[in-house]
This record gives sequence, C-alpha cells and structure tokens, in this order.
Amino acid sequence: MLKGSLLREIHMSPTVIPLFNLALAFVPVAGLLVVLYLWSIDALHALYGVTRMLVQLLLIGYLLAFIFDANHAGVILGVLVVMVCAASWIALGNVPAKRTRLLGQALLAITVVGAGTLALVTQFVLDLPSWYTPQYVVPLAGMIFATSMNGVSLAVERLTAELSRDVPYQEARTIALNASLIPNINSLFAVGLVSLPGMMTGQILSGVDPFIAARYQIMVMCMLFTYGGFSAVLFLILARPILARNEAAEY
Repeated sequence: MLKGSLLREIHMSPTVIPLFNLALAFVPVAGLLVVLYLWSIDALHALYGVTRMLVQLLLIGYLLAFIFDANHAGVILGVLVVMVCAASWIALGNVPAKRTRLLGQALLAITVVGAGTLALVTQFVLDLPSWYTPQYVVPLAGMIFATSMNGVSLAVERLTAELSRDVPYQEARTIALNASLIPNINSLFAVGLVSLPGMMTGQILSGVDPFIAARYQIMVMCMLFTYGGFSAVLFLILARPILARNEAAEY
C-alpha cells in the first residue's frame, strides 16, 4: 500500500512552459489542418476540435485552481456529481433513441462501481487523510469515470448491434462485454512496452522517482481495468429490461 509516508516522498518541481514555446506546439497542428483542407477533408471540424480542446483545458486549469484552494468536501462532491452525470450522458450518445430510458441504468452503474473504486483507492491504497483531498480525488475520479464512460459506450453499442441481428440477449451481452474490455486489455499488454501512460509520464516530467511513478501507474492500471469492466457488467445487467425485447430474465 502507498501510505502517507510514501506520499510525502513526492516532490513536485514542474518546469513551466513559456507561452511562446507552447505556441510552437500549434505549428504542426496548423500544418495538418492545411493538409486536411487541401485534401478536401473536413478541416473545420478538426479546427473546432483543437479550439475546443484549448478552451476546455484553459478553463479547467482555472477551475482546478479554485477547487484545490477550496479543499472543501461539498465542492468535491459537486464536482464528482457533474463528472458522473456527464459521463453517463456521453456514454449513451450512440443510442440516441434509447438515451433517456437508459440514463438511469448508466448513472447507477457508473456511480456504484465508481464510488467503490474511488473509496478503495483513496482510503486504503493511498491512505489519504481525507476522502476529499482534491489533488488526488479529482484526477483519479476523472480517470475512473472516463474509463467507465468508454466501457459502457462500447458495451451498449455492441449490444444493440447484436440484438438488431436477433442474437439472444445472453449471447449478445457476452459479446458486448468482451468488446468493452478490448481497449483496457490492450493497454495492459502495451504499458511499459509501447507507451508510458499519462500519470507515469506526468510524474516523471515533474521530477518524481520513476520507481514511485511506476507504483502509482500499477495502481491506476488495476483501477481502470476493474472499474471499466465492472461498470460495463452492471450496466448490461441493468439494461436488460429495456433492451432484451421482452426476453425472460436469466441471471
């Protein structure tokens, strides 16, 4: 377990990127947008994505500064509620006809599994002094809810596709769960060989000992694999009365 004594070993000394240097990162972005335009690809859509990314990250920077300074349980709880609601709504974007009917199931699946995972990580693995320590809870919750959102989204998309081919619900459920797990299982194989994940890379760039960063990344990989899987499992169980076309329940 990563106890409080281990957490105190972490000394952040981030290098601040000057604005001019940061602007250089947009030079190849502009070049790619020109290529997309010349090749008659939707460059405006890509430009909108880049602009939205820039605005969202600048705004979240200011918001996180406020959240970290507040260090209040009510503020953190409000942030978590917004995250869960947004993740649940976005996850059902590929089934617009049933989006509102399935929203309760998605909310319940993401909330129940997410709350349990977040409690395990913050109170037992990291052994934080309070459950609402924002520097840890907010980033970890973001990882958890984003993974769950993708898992539920992949599951519901594959499930509805199989059911549209008149595949029995139990078989379609198995196929959907397997599809939802593919990204997380691939990441388990690739981590350390193909890529250094975001948390580990960020910590190393901030001056954290690579061995400590590796422990955190192991915790994150276990957290994302299990939470993404269990949230998809719970959603597929809860969604059956709506999607099973009056099949008898078989659990």
